[in-house]
Amino acid sequence: MTKKIFRSIVLIAGAVLLASLVIIMGCLYEYFGGVQEQQLQDELGLAAIMVEDGGETGLQRVDTRRYRLTWIDADGTVLYDTDADAESLENHGGRAEVQQAMENGTGESVRYSTTFLEKTMYCAKRLSDGTVLRISRSHATVGVLLLGMLQPILVVLIAALVLSAIFARRLSRRIVEPLNNLDLDHPLENDAYEELSPLLGRISRQSGQINAQVRELKRKTDEFAQITGSLREGLVLLDERGYVLSINPAAQRLFGVDAGCVGQDFLVVDRSRELDSAIAAAMSEGHSELRAERAGRIWQFDISRIDTAGEQHGAALLAFDITEHENAEQSRREFTANVSHELKTPLQGIIGSAELLESGMVKQEDVPRFVGHIRAEAQRLVTLIGDIIRLSQLDEGDEMPRESVDLLSVAKEAAQDLQGAAEARNVTISVEGKSVQINGVRRLLYETIYNLCDNAVKYNREGGSVRVQVDEADGKASIRVADTGIGIAPEHQSRIFERFYRVDKSHSKASGGTGLGLSIVKHAVAYHHGEIALESEVGKGTAITVSFPE
Repeated sequence: MTKKIFRSIVLIAGAVLLASLVIIMGCLYEYFGGVQEQQLQDELGLAAIMVEDGGETGLQRVDTRRYRLTWIDADGTVLYDTDADAESLENHGGRAEVQQAMENGTGESVRYSTTFLEKTMYCAKRLSDGTVLRISRSHATVGVLLLGMLQPILVVLIAALVLSAIFARRLSRRIVEPLNNLDLDHPLENDAYEELSPLLGRISRQSGQINAQVRELKRKTDEFAQITGSLREGLVLLDERGYVLSINPAAQRLFGVDAGCVGQDFLVVDRSRELDSAIAAAMSEGHSELRAERAGRIWQFDISRIDTAGEQHGAALLAFDITEHENAEQSRREFTANVSHELKTPLQGIIGSAELLESGMVKQEDVPRFVGHIRAEAQRLVTLIGDIIRLSQLDEGDEMPRESVDLLSVAKEAAQDLQGAAEARNVTISVEGKSVQINGVRRLLYETIYNLCDNAVKYNREGGSVRVQVDEADGKASIRVADTGIGIAPEHQSRIFERFYRVDKSHSKASGGTGLGLSIVKHAVAYHHGEIALESEVGKGTAITVSFPE
C-alpha cells in the first residue's frame, strides 16, 4: 500500500508540475506577444510621423534593427523596405494587413513560416496621402521556445520529482503507519482516522459474526469428534479425490494408522484392492458394501457417497465388526442342525419300538423291554427339550429373579439327587467346604453344580470318586468339582463347553447325555458374571472350578 501511495503522489506531482509549466509558458508567451504587439504599434506610430514629415528621408532616420518597415503605395507597390530592395518585391496590395489598413486605417495579421518554427506579426497604418506604412517583427513559436528551454525545464522537472519523491515517501509512511497499526481484533478502539469509523464499525460487526460462527463450528467439530471417538465402529470421511478428511480412533486401530494420515490418499491407509474398488463403486453409484477379514476379525464395510445440492463431495466409510454376529449365526446353524439330529434319534427309537409293538411282532415276554425302551427315549427327549429351553432362555438374556443362595446347601442337594446314579456306577460323591452366600438364581446355580457332578459321575471309572469343594477367597465364592475319571485330552479341552460337543460320542449316548450340560454350565456362569477354570489329565481325572463374585 505504501508503494502505491508513493507512486501516486510522485506521478501526480510530476503531472501537476508539467501541466503548470505548460500553462505558465503559454501564458507568458501570450503576454509577451501582446507586449510585442503594443511595441509594434508604438513604433509604427513613430515611424508614421517621421514619414509624414520627411517621406523616405524620415524612414531612413528610424532605428530598424529590431523591426522591418515597408512603405506601400495605394496601388500596392512597395515604395520602400528596410530589409530588401523595393523594386524586387512583389505587389503587397493583397496582403491582409494592407487591405485592412486601406479600408479601416489600421490592420494586423500574423503569418507562420512553413516549418511553424517562426511567426511574423504585421501592423499596418494608412497615411494621410493614401499610402500604407507596415511594420513587422518575427519571433519563435511556443514549440521552439519550449525546445530552447528543454534543458532548464528538465532540470526543474527532475528536481521537482526528487523533492516529490522525498516528501511522498514521508507522507505515504505517515498515511500508512496508522493503518498498519490498526487493532482489527478491537476495531472500535482505534482512533487513526475519523473517516475510517464506518469501515471499522462494519469490520467489528463482521468480526463478531465470524467469531460466533467459529465458536459454533468448533463446538460442532468437538461434538463430532466426541461422537465419532466413542463409536466402536470405524468411520472414515473421504473427499471427492479419495483423500482422508477424518478418521476416528476405531478406524485407526482397524487399519493400523494414526491421525497423521489425514490429508493423504486412502491407499496409504489401506492398500486392499477390494476395498479400493468398493470406494470407487460408491463414488460412481452412490453406495457399496464389502465383507472382508482384518486381523482375524470379520468386518462389514458400508461406503456411501456424500452429495450436497447435486454435487459430489466425497464418501463416508463405516466399518462394523460382525465377527460375533457371524459366529452366532454359525453357532445357530450348527445348533439347529444338532437339535434336529438329537431330537430325531430318540424319536426314531420311540417310533421303531412302537411300530414293532403295533405290528404284533414282539413276543409277549419282550413287551416290557420295548415299553421300557420307549419310556427311556421319551425321557431322554424330555430332558433334551428342557436343556434346549434353558439354553434359549440364557441366550436371550432375560432377567430372572435373584436371591441369596447358599452354595454349600445347593451342592449338597445336587449331590443327593445324583446319589442313585453314583451308586449304580459304584462312584462316591462327597461335599466339603463352608457355607458361602451369593446373590443369584438358585435354579441356575443348582443346574450348574448338578451338571458338573453328573458329568463327573458319567465319565468316572468304576469305584471312582467325585469331590465337591465349596470355598471363599479374595471376595469370590468358588465351587470345585474333581473326579478320578477318564480325563479330557488337551485337544478337546477348549471345546467341551460347546453345544452338543462330545469327547466320546458312544460313551455319551450310552450314558444318556444330551451334549448340552456343560454348555448350560457355561451360560449360567456367564449370567452370574463368574469364571470357569478346567484342569484335566487323561487317565487321572478332571477338576472344574467355578468362581462367582459375592
